[in-house]
Amino acid sequence: MARASPRTRPTAAFPGFEATREQVIVAAIDRTCLGEPWPTDRAAFIARKDEARAKLSLIAQEIARLLTTIVAEATSLQKKITAARSFSAVIADIEQQLARLFVRGFLVAAQLAHYPRYLKAIALRLDKLKSDPARDAQRMQEIQVLQTPWLREVAARKGVHDPRLEEFRWLLEELRVSLYAQELRTPMPVSSKRLQKAWDALVASRQGQDRAQMR
Repeated sequence: MARASPRTRPTAAFPGFEATREQVIVAAIDRTCLGEPWPTDRAAFIARKDEARAKLSLIAQEIARLLTTIVAEATSLQKKITAARSFSAVIADIEQQLARLFVRGFLVAAQLAHYPRYLKAIALRLDKLKSDPARDAQRMQEIQVLQTPWLREVAARKGVHDPRLEEFRWLLEELRVSLYAQELRTPMPVSSKRLQKAWDALVASRQGQDRAQMR
């Protein structure tokens, strides 16, 4: 799992025009060509190719527009982060969050359309921080209770993708929105209790699979 340095900047995920353009193209191809169900014969492959060709340019333009919004939000957020450096624990938490959001190749993330909202939520968190740092600390602890076992499980997987862990990862992001910027709303009901229940179910399912494999 990526770790943020003390000076992590979300805009560092955009290394330059050529590299960013390549990421947009890769993300567009991913959306138009690489979805399930996979083509199983030549006819299906040709049909997928023709369908993708018709959509590729429009999807790439859509991703580019979204990326422009994300860059603007990230640039604005960086100023707030710089101004709040005295709150070291909060800034460390935010920078680790950003490091997870802006991994290499992040443009193919399933939740990319929600990135502007995630960044706005971080900005609102920082806006509220000075007036009530104790409340921020309580909410950060609430998140860490759920995030720590998730991070441990991700590390244990050693890079092996698990869709259940990926789904929980985005639930954690939505929980941050709910706790720090409720006014931005979430696409589904989220709370610490709901996430704890989801995590317990995930762990129980994993343990059941492990027992089955040992038989």
